[in-house]
Amino acid sequence: MYRLSRSEAPTGVAGHNIPHVTGPTAGPIAVALDAPNLTVLAAWTRAVTPYVSTLKVGLEVFCRDGAASVEVARAAASAVTGQVPAIFLDLKLHDIPATVAGAARSVAHLAPAFLTVHAAGGSQMITAAAAALPNTRITAVTVLTSLDDESLESIGMAGPSLDAAVRLAVLATHAGAGAIVCSPREVAAIRAAVAHDIVLITPGVRPVGVSVDDQRRTATPEQALADGADLLVIGRPITGAPDVGAAAAALAATCRDARKAYPHHSSWIAP
Repeated sequence: MYRLSRSEAPTGVAGHNIPHVTGPTAGPIAVALDAPNLTVLAAWTRAVTPYVSTLKVGLEVFCRDGAASVEVARAAASAVTGQVPAIFLDLKLHDIPATVAGAARSVAHLAPAFLTVHAAGGSQMITAAAAALPNTRITAVTVLTSLDDESLESIGMAGPSLDAAVRLAVLATHAGAGAIVCSPREVAAIRAAVAHDIVLITPGVRPVGVSVDDQRRTATPEQALADGADLLVIGRPITGAPDVGAAAAALAATCRDARKAYPHHSSWIAP
């Protein structure tokens, strides 16, 4: 079992009094900490903390390690800079409203900046989650980036994917979601359809020349930011690199340069 070293122990309850990273080297990146164990998760976190605004803890890691995954990430980040990036708890909740509200309350002590739910769960479910965690941006997932138009048709969802994503984004934000997850292909249309203060988060971001893996609807970091994304979810291009820190630094520099060209799109750094 992973144990926090004395140098990694955060100050305050779960490190909540430590400000989010807003330093000059940090880019608008949520690094996906899909690590095989907590030791690797801590090592990745230490490597990327100076260069990313957000740490994303996903379903696989949270189901395996529970709250410890967030606590270890916070502690490892604090040991590097004394600051902690925002926590993005990517659980993609999808159930009846009362159950989702209860699940949201169960992670309140972790104080995530973002908690994902499926927009397809409907307005009442999203409203219930937002009421349960008023200090967290409930983040509605529109259409998974692993799905294409043919996949949507096979599950009975009216497409094409662009129309479905915009429709779900509008529904979710009207119901209380403060952020939207959508593919880079839909971000421009959704930016035009929702309020300016809604944070748009895009997975499926791949630098030129990098494998798209199981993603279907992808774009480069520069294109995603140009189209209106606020926060880019990037995992394997960083965590699968020979030098995780160097990969994060390079992508952060790319994103900072791109954001300078489109400052009206990417104003979000930390909640």
